[in-house]
Amino acid sequence: MPITTCIFDAYGTLFDVAAAARQAASEPAYAAIKDDWPQLAEHWRLKQLQYSWLRAVADAHCDFWQVTQEGLDWALEKTGHGGDAPLRERLLQLYWELSAYPEVPTMLHALKDAGLNTGILSNGSPAMLQGAVDSAGIGGVLDALLSVESVGIFKPDARVYDLVGAEFGCAKEEVLFVSSNGWDAAAATGYGFTTAWVNRGGDPMDRLPWKPAHMLSDLTGIPALAGI
Repeated sequence: MPITTCIFDAYGTLFDVAAAARQAASEPAYAAIKDDWPQLAEHWRLKQLQYSWLRAVADAHCDFWQVTQEGLDWALEKTGHGGDAPLRERLLQLYWELSAYPEVPTMLHALKDAGLNTGILSNGSPAMLQGAVDSAGIGGVLDALLSVESVGIFKPDARVYDLVGAEFGCAKEEVLFVSSNGWDAAAATGYGFTTAWVNRGGDPMDRLPWKPAHMLSDLTGIPALAGI
């Protein structure tokens, strides 16, 4: 069955989650993280994801902005910046202004020019997603911003992936699902989507019951996978 619908995870897939710490580190007021911002960014992202999984398992859902803040608080303490309130405020502000990866606009335009449905399926809250899309200027090439908030549980719960069919009226086999998270792409494979893992860091494959159908180093190959 041909691909009719291309769905993307947001953070780390379309939007560079390290951009907030990188930008803050370049500003004189936040020179305290100029040497360890990569570690701060890595800890922040990992805790953000871990807290989403733990909340899903424990049936203790909250919106993604809360786990984003809680992940940052842990990361700041871990890297020795726990008492720096102005730094915390600046990093959170920058998270609403994350840049898209350079290839994203051209890739999305190619999909839309070919008549495919496009959308985001993310743990992010609706407001967070809208802010990121507006900041990156890519709203005109996305048909839907699907947030887990409509089902009240984080990925990889199957109810999240159900949102795609409900929105677009498509069969699972028509969907190309793209994520920078290996576990997300793997779970979506188990769900029935055709999947692509964008493995920018060259990480090992997660040891899970399913594997992504495709692995790419960036998003430039997505139109070809979609049959364009």
